[in-house]
Parts: sequence; C-alpha cells; structure tokens
Amino acid sequence: MTETQATYHQPVMLAECMDGLNIRPDGVYVDVTFGGGGHSRAIIERLGNDGRLIAFDQDADALVNTIPDPRFTLIHENFKHLKAFLRLNGIRHIDGLIADLGVSSHQFDEASRGFSTRFDGQLDLRMDRRQDFSAKELVNDSDEADLCRILRLYGELPNAMQMAHAIRLYRNECAIETTQQLKDAVSRHLPKNQENKYLAMLFQALRIEVNGELEALKQLLQQATQLLNPGGRLVVMSYHSLEDRIVKNYMRAGNFEGEIAKDFFGNPLVPYKLISRKAITASAEELQYNNRARSAKLRIAERNQTEFRV
Repeated sequence: MTETQATYHQPVMLAECMDGLNIRPDGVYVDVTFGGGGHSRAIIERLGNDGRLIAFDQDADALVNTIPDPRFTLIHENFKHLKAFLRLNGIRHIDGLIADLGVSSHQFDEASRGFSTRFDGQLDLRMDRRQDFSAKELVNDSDEADLCRILRLYGELPNAMQMAHAIRLYRNECAIETTQQLKDAVSRHLPKNQENKYLAMLFQALRIEVNGELEALKQLLQQATQLLNPGGRLVVMSYHSLEDRIVKNYMRAGNFEGEIAKDFFGNPLVPYKLISRKAITASAEELQYNNRARSAKLRIAERNQTEFRV
C-alpha cells in the first residue's frame, strides 16, 4: 500500500476480514466499499490467475486508488446497484463480498466534504457528489417535524425535538450553509462534556438521510443473497448500532426483523450459517494504532446450500 493509500484510509481488522472471506484463488469476489483499496489489495494478493475482484465506490475521490491489475475492475457507483453492474460485467454469481461501511478517514479529513465536526466547511455530507441533494438542502428545506424524525431515528438523539427547533429558529434568520453555522445553531442543546458526542450523533443522522445509507444497505444484503454461491462468504463491518442491527438480523434470519421462518417440519429457513455468532471487534493491539477501529463490529456469514427466496 502506498503512503497516499494508507493515509486515505487504514483498513480495519484486515486479517479478520480476509480470514472471514475464506478466499479461493479462482473465486470471484466483490469489495463494495473500495475507498483506499486496502481490503481489495489484500484480496488480490490471495487470488490466482483465474480469480477476479470487482470493487464499488460512489466517491470519485477513491478512483485515484485503483489497482492496475487485469483481474480487477473498479465501478464508480453506489453498491445498491450491485446486481445490475455485476451483470454488465458478465458476473451472475460470486464467492464472497466484503462491505466496510461508514465514512473513510479521507472523507473525515477533507474539510470541504463536511463530514467532520472538527473543521468548518460547506455543509455537504454527500458520499457521491454527483447527486444534487446535500445536507445544506436537508437542513434548510425540511420542516421541523421531519428534521426531528431524522435526528431521533438516525442520530438516536434524546433531545432531537429541541435540536430541530433550534435549527429552524437559526435558519429563519439566515441560511445554514456551513458546518460551523450548524454547530452554532444547536450549541445551547449540547450537554456539557458531551458536546462532541452529540455533534457526532447529529452529523451521523444528517449523513444517513442525505445518502440513503440504511436503505442502500438493505438492498445490498438482499442482492448479495441472490448472488452468493453456496459456501460463499458475506463479510460486513459496521460502525453504529443502526447498521449493525440490520446486518445482524439479516444474517441471522434473512429479513430485517430478525424473525426466523420455518418449514412444515419446523426446520429454519435461513440463507446463512453464522461463522461468528457474536460481532468480532478489534484487538487491543490494533486499537493502539487505528482509532477508527474502536467502534467497528465485524459480522461474517456463509451462504447455505439451500435455496432462499429474497
């Protein structure tokens, strides 16, 4: 990995992810969150001449990290379009898929992207800057009730109502166009000694809504089930409880409620066998050099032999 790629994003739990994928040299694999290419490069190293890797990333900044290898293809699209773009590339079945969800270190460190509460920049929060809708439109154009719903549902903010009201009052005086203006708008509602935590929850809520992240994740999981060969592995790393709950329920039951269906004889009808019943977390050693790993939860499942209707 080059210095540029390493600073773009340090891959989390790299060894655990590779073990989880259980890579076959001649297999077909998909990395739906390419970023700095750390996970993709590790997969390529384990593939033989007949292996293939397809990667997705909706952020144009990630395209500079592409891998010059004939076995590799990088697709500049949201992973919710997984199935369609794999078919365009002649692929109908895969042997493994990895998703490292959330925001890359590069995105956090670019002030102009608006992802971090550390910098003042444009209130953007778009993963894909080709889309028109940004956090600026969301904050300034949504009615107070809708803002409250978003902050409560996606940020899990206990004072969502007060924050939504404060945002409306502030924008009545002037449009909220920067991250600092948003922080100023809600400053009175940040509990003492918990300011950074509440701001992170606020920015998370807006980011999830702007990018439709949870719906895209659901579409990804359903399509992965249709594409994975029996014995193929699904490896997903999440960074907050909303994502992790979706992944946990789907891997366990094949639906987002986590309710296991059974056949006439009482046998469970599930698409996956869980490789690890509990989420895997980073080692103490990794936490010393990779702070982003502290909130990561890794879940791994293997596609069952039986048919499963999505």
